[in-house]
Amino acid sequence: MLLQIPNTPFNYFPIVIQIIIAIGFVAVMMGVTHYLGPKRKTSDKLENFECGIEQEGNARQPLAVKYFLVAILFVLFDVEVIFFYPYAINFRALGWNGFLAVLMFVAFFVLGFTYIIKKGALIWED
Repeated sequence: MLLQIPNTPFNYFPIVIQIIIAIGFVAVMMGVTHYLGPKRKTSDKLENFECGIEQEGNARQPLAVKYFLVAILFVLFDVEVIFFYPYAINFRALGWNGFLAVLMFVAFFVLGFTYIIKKGALIWED
């Protein structure tokens, strides 16, 4: 028999204390570094920073889409890998049905990756 503890607002008191301590710590550290840190204001430091390279040409120049495509594919496949974690935790409880579901998931994963390779999405040389 499980003993159930009634859910009251007081049960969240440790979490509220931890949040207050964390916010207080950040505020104190920012204040300390602001007051104790060096203050050397020069014209170079007060100037806007634009990656340190002098501008040349038009900023509206078209950019290669390959970079964005690889970035989106990375995020897509990275998020898919996250879905393996619940299976790894519960693989005994899921049994053969869970195993078959993961096999199907991996098959779709490999199928999508094969499609991307066949389309040449990861080839940078044009």
